[in-house]
Amino acid sequence: MAEVDSDRLVAGVELGGTKVIAVLARGGQIINRETMPTALPAATLARVIETLRGWHLAERFSAIGIASFGPLDLHPLSPTFGHIVNTTKPGWSGTDVLGALSRAFDVPVAIDTDVGAAALAEGRWGAAAGCDVYGYLTIGTGVGLGLVANGAVIHGLQHPEAGHVRIRRAPGDDFGGTCPFHGDCVEGLCSGPAIAARAGAPATALMPNHPVWPHVAAELAEFVTGILLTVSPKRLLIGGGVALGQPALFPLIRGGVARRLGGYLAGVDASTLMDIIRPPALGSDAGPLGAIAIAP
Repeated sequence: MAEVDSDRLVAGVELGGTKVIAVLARGGQIINRETMPTALPAATLARVIETLRGWHLAERFSAIGIASFGPLDLHPLSPTFGHIVNTTKPGWSGTDVLGALSRAFDVPVAIDTDVGAAALAEGRWGAAAGCDVYGYLTIGTGVGLGLVANGAVIHGLQHPEAGHVRIRRAPGDDFGGTCPFHGDCVEGLCSGPAIAARAGAPATALMPNHPVWPHVAAELAEFVTGILLTVSPKRLLIGGGVALGQPALFPLIRGGVARRLGGYLAGVDASTLMDIIRPPALGSDAGPLGAIAIAP
């Protein structure tokens, strides 16, 4: 991750499952932005490159950061480094996202997961400032978890794919799940498309008292409890279109986590969970600013 430089002009691309946001920024200040739908790879990347090229011709930027949905190959020595791999997004598996932008511009380009990048942005400019170990959980088109320790996004065998963990189901919830790989994993139960399949309407159209939300909140509480017990983050931010569109989920999740912990973690109770489990301070800009944060 590059050092913060408020005068440095950097381009960022947040490549999401339904939309792409290209931004131009100095430090944490976005000065230009363009949003476009995520279509098939060739057309989408061509439009991204056209947008960035126009900005670059007007005033040269020094680097590009890409915050992409995944899964991604993030092993630098791999022949498919920077490619999207086995994604649930039709047509995108095998897409060389890093290569497409690297070939188009004569500046350094870096890539990481959208959720890992958003986590970095929240640590630099947002609600995780001052935390050395924290997480960013996104509930949107998919479910993803970015983890940061001592200023670096955690990668290992791969990057975390916690959204595909299978959890203990809420009593009475017999929905089969929508994940084509695992059925009723967290993403198959709680993502935007899963909620739409459960309820017969988009998550954004559902009122807070819709009967689907207690099931979603219970299953997210089960998931978040597991994250607290395994990773022990000092803060867990929950963003994405579903979470940000339904703020009433937060007290339901916190209450469910407190009940599931049963007092086991010292100092973690309903009161302290208000500070630990929070929405991102950067809101919907966490992803675009994440792309800026990872620019080399």
